[in-house]
Amino acid sequence: MSDNRFSRRYFFYGSLLAGAVPAGGFGSAPSLQAAGFKSVLEKLNIAGIGIGGRGADDLATAATSENIVALCDVNDDYAAHTFNLYPKAKRYKDFRKMIETEGKDIDAVMIATPDHGHTPTALFAMQHGKHVYCEKPLARTVWEVRLLRDAAAKYKVATQMGNQGFSHEGTRTASEIVWSGDIGGVKEVHAWTGSIYIGGDGVQSAPPEEPVPATLDWDLWLATAATRPYNHNEFRFWRAYMDFGTGGSLGDWLVHILGPAHLALRLYEASPISVECVAVEGTSQWTWPTNSHLRFEFPARGAMPAVTVHAYQNMRGDVPYPEGMGENEQLLPRSNNLAERGRYAPPEPTQERSPAAQAARGGAAGARGGAPGAGGAAGAGRGPAAPVDRTRVPGNGALFIGDKGYMATTSRGEGVWLLPASRWAEYKLPPQILPRSVSHQMDWVRSCKGGQPGCSNFDIAVPYIEWLILGAVALRVPGKLMWDARAMRFTNNEAANAYLKPYIRKGWELKL
Repeated sequence: MSDNRFSRRYFFYGSLLAGAVPAGGFGSAPSLQAAGFKSVLEKLNIAGIGIGGRGADDLATAATSENIVALCDVNDDYAAHTFNLYPKAKRYKDFRKMIETEGKDIDAVMIATPDHGHTPTALFAMQHGKHVYCEKPLARTVWEVRLLRDAAAKYKVATQMGNQGFSHEGTRTASEIVWSGDIGGVKEVHAWTGSIYIGGDGVQSAPPEEPVPATLDWDLWLATAATRPYNHNEFRFWRAYMDFGTGGSLGDWLVHILGPAHLALRLYEASPISVECVAVEGTSQWTWPTNSHLRFEFPARGAMPAVTVHAYQNMRGDVPYPEGMGENEQLLPRSNNLAERGRYAPPEPTQERSPAAQAARGGAAGARGGAPGAGGAAGAGRGPAAPVDRTRVPGNGALFIGDKGYMATTSRGEGVWLLPASRWAEYKLPPQILPRSVSHQMDWVRSCKGGQPGCSNFDIAVPYIEWLILGAVALRVPGKLMWDARAMRFTNNEAANAYLKPYIRKGWELKL
């Protein structure tokens, strides 16, 4: 959304699941300044940490109304473009030095380092009284996310995890559809990464040592991780490596894709009772699997029935197609840019191809992907005009299976519709009961100024990420793992419990 200005309604009622409005209204504390918040009429002074990639986008949104006063990145070359965008901002490589030096001039920080750097960075900032926006998946282990939640409460700062889909109108519309009862009780959800996945390449040897680039502080980049020689693959493709990423695309796109399921099915009300990796390919001692199928089992939540959530990482094929769908009708539209085709556009059918055209692309549909559940050839079934291949699921999205119908969402929740398309064409949306957001970053900015907590503040984000990253443990430990959230342990596998807390090297100890 291009207009990031606050309306009075948005300032006081702009978040989801954040609790009741205080009697005096948000921002009604006797002194916002004494409580650590700025007035809505003042600009925040924001510092960016990890600014070369996603961090640059987060800062750009905040910069439309706030001040960017300091920037930090361990790689001068990678961050050069962002440094140049904010020539007046102070520049640092070590976030600790930046916060200690510029502390009185910084109100809040936006963090977009690799996953393994989230906890030490966010914790240090909160300990110095800074509001924190931290990219998903917040942290890699259950112990870390609970530590960050407790730190936010102790230091009384405004927080937000960077899973932008929580603020998207499509996600909130999906919740309203489920809550209306129009698709009935949902007992299964299938979520998948299709055109995007992040896993290893099945390497079976340690990455070889290479010279450290002159522009990079490799030791600072490692942060809490064990000391090791530099290798450009570990640095560039860190999401694929177990010591830096979170289950491959589990901590990346599946965080986005499963957001609508978490909210609509109220999975925050009950932790899963089990998690299991039921299929996996491309395993390695160093990198996350190339393909996987995870299964989470949740108990009933109030009137909502028990539900099984399936998460597929580049392993598309087990997703059942709804009854009544035509042969050329896909689960997802050909384009995820739904704004170009209306607010909630239904899926578009793919064009038929002649047998000769199919052969030119490598075989007829159904012959390339193998049996349902098979990994298949890379790229099979993809493309805006690819023939329908029901052993391969296109795009990135999720399918909700209710006892009265089916609902699909795409990517971060930008799109939502009922299936088959014939039902969606005649469907009238239920009444709007959830507030809509200006933007995810501005949702956090509002909370930094004494407004309602962000829709993915750490109290809300941690229950979500906690159950999701249990899947990273299941990717490393075979078998069905029974989870006891209260005790923070698996009850049937001590080997799995060893992965609930990360390795932390000396000098980077983490505590409140």
